[in-house]
Amino acid sequence: MDLSYGTEYEGFGEEVRAFLKANWKPRADDQPPAADQTADFRLKAIAAGYLARSIPKQYGGSGQELDLIKNAVISEEFRSAGAPEDPADLGYALLVPTLLEVGEEWQKEKFIPPTVRGEIRWCQGYSEPGAGSDLASLQTRGELVGDEWVINGQKIWTSTAEVCDYVFCLVRTEPEHPKHAGISYLLVDMHQPGVDVRPLKQMTGNSGFNEVFFTDAKTPKDWIVGERGGGWKVTRATLKHERSGLRDIGDATAMLEPLVTLAKSRTKNGRPAIEHPEVRQKIAELEGAMLANAYSLRFRASKVLKGQDPGRIALMAKLNRTDSYQEVVKLAIDLAGDDALLLGAAEESISLGFEPPSCPSETDEWVSGFMGSLGFVSAGGTSNIQRNLIAEHGLGLPRDSAAQRSK
Repeated sequence: MDLSYGTEYEGFGEEVRAFLKANWKPRADDQPPAADQTADFRLKAIAAGYLARSIPKQYGGSGQELDLIKNAVISEEFRSAGAPEDPADLGYALLVPTLLEVGEEWQKEKFIPPTVRGEIRWCQGYSEPGAGSDLASLQTRGELVGDEWVINGQKIWTSTAEVCDYVFCLVRTEPEHPKHAGISYLLVDMHQPGVDVRPLKQMTGNSGFNEVFFTDAKTPKDWIVGERGGGWKVTRATLKHERSGLRDIGDATAMLEPLVTLAKSRTKNGRPAIEHPEVRQKIAELEGAMLANAYSLRFRASKVLKGQDPGRIALMAKLNRTDSYQEVVKLAIDLAGDDALLLGAAEESISLGFEPPSCPSETDEWVSGFMGSLGFVSAGGTSNIQRNLIAEHGLGLPRDSAAQRSK
């Protein structure tokens, strides 16, 4: 089995490295780059065709043909150099592809370019206290008054709402219709009277989520994506992009290195933990699972590049990624020992991505990662729902209700 990218892509990697050498100068003090430095670099990278690759040029992107292998090569090289990638923002990851698929032309022109450049940020207003897994039960209402939608209700588990400029939001605009048919997909300005963002303190002491209250908040009549009452269809497109995971290939093994570093730095029975056979065995098992996931993702990418259906493997990436992350942080907590019982006052909230801890020598980072991992089974579609999708659509098994009726 040849797992290399091949001569063409190896040459492409050299081009990317040359571009980075000429255009990216990381700070000597290991601090995050300044906002203007990041913005300037992203513009150069877009012009060179390395960022915003799938976004048409007319909307501020590179306008490149889809090539998942090139995307993976770029991600690997950018991460190795510590260079900024595309914005880690729900607007870029979810709203932009949704607008490209179903948005009006003026919406694409107005919202996509500044989102691609990282000038505006978006949060997602889906879940409610009584509408999580059963999202269609949402009760936030939108009433058309003149040329504006007037919105009242509550959203919860809204990541980064405290720093976002806009929210793409599901609201019930046709209360007399069946629950799936009465929902619309609205774009709403967060900086207005009637929008109240309240942080939700987690068991880590941080606030990675928020609850958002709308009290007569307003948005223009034409800030609706898709048809009135057709928001459920639009949100299917958004969730499709949430689970597509084009960065998965680069992420699949990213957690291994900081875990090995931790095992080398911790002691067990008077010697480095990495020297103990049971620790080495567990790390080897995790590496095997991560590499299997990475190679599965490459197989999926090769199928897509050939215009073929990747089949059930496309359903498995998110679940495999979640499971691997949880196993990594569990082992890290075991290695940390009693220190894992003492969580300091971290200043930054937990990331909802699957990034490895930024300071793997700090126990706090691993403890925060462990606690955050408990929520990953729900982010982007719960793991149990994902297993049902694999069983029903991948393996052809009957739904639970059908299985019960057949007895």
